[in-house]
Amino acid sequence: MNKQILLINDIAGYGKVATAAMLPILSYMGLPVYNLPTCLVSNTLDYGKFNLLDTTDYIQGVFPVWKELGFSFDAIATGLIASERQADIISNYCQEQADNGTIIFVDPIMGDEGKLYNGVTPSAINSMREMVAVAHLTYPNYTEACYLTGHPYRPEGVTAQEARELVDQLRHIGARSVLITSIRIDGQSMVTGYNHDRDEYFSLEYTEIPVHFPGTGDMFSAILIGHLLRGESLLFSTRRAMDGVAMLIDLNRDNEDKNRGIPVENFLHLL
Repeated sequence: MNKQILLINDIAGYGKVATAAMLPILSYMGLPVYNLPTCLVSNTLDYGKFNLLDTTDYIQGVFPVWKELGFSFDAIATGLIASERQADIISNYCQEQADNGTIIFVDPIMGDEGKLYNGVTPSAINSMREMVAVAHLTYPNYTEACYLTGHPYRPEGVTAQEARELVDQLRHIGARSVLITSIRIDGQSMVTGYNHDRDEYFSLEYTEIPVHFPGTGDMFSAILIGHLLRGESLLFSTRRAMDGVAMLIDLNRDNEDKNRGIPVENFLHLL
């Protein structure tokens, strides 16, 4: 039986981000996918205006029911967390599941390009530290890694030594394996990380495409997790995720309304 995965992330009514971006990819890769919304959002935050419903009370009622019914998952992937209270509830659940053998993937969604996303408050930093502490693998972008570790964000990037120190500080929070995406190291765009299973550091180069779509981080996450749950290595899975996202961006770079994200269902056969 294929490994079952639970997505704990937001659901946007308009736009291919978060759960709406990840579920098609993971399902196409043959994984039974379940979901638990951390919040309902009217549309992607890139439009500037949105309406958001925090689902913390709902989540608090879900976990006891699932426990009574005996539901379990081979993997859990978390994304946007709506509040510190929600982070407490979800991190406790993830730790309980991890103790029973569930793999925990944490995407600490907070910001990019040196600033927090529209609508994300500074309290999210503490929430995400709680989530990273229970992760088998976490994969912040460079901005998020800086917020999590208290490092200053430098648009020009970092040295290789500084990148490794950033990775190690994320490991110190509690994550076993770490990736930092979209980081410039010695002038080159990279994904850099540490593989706990092999006790090795690595960096992979990529060529940046100067087009912005919301949801590409979620698509990276889905491709990455899909390959990892097939038993493939972190290095190989990371490369496949990088190449997959680059292809999706390139094929959609002329889309008129980029704020609604990439219509990923149209390209699943290419992934």
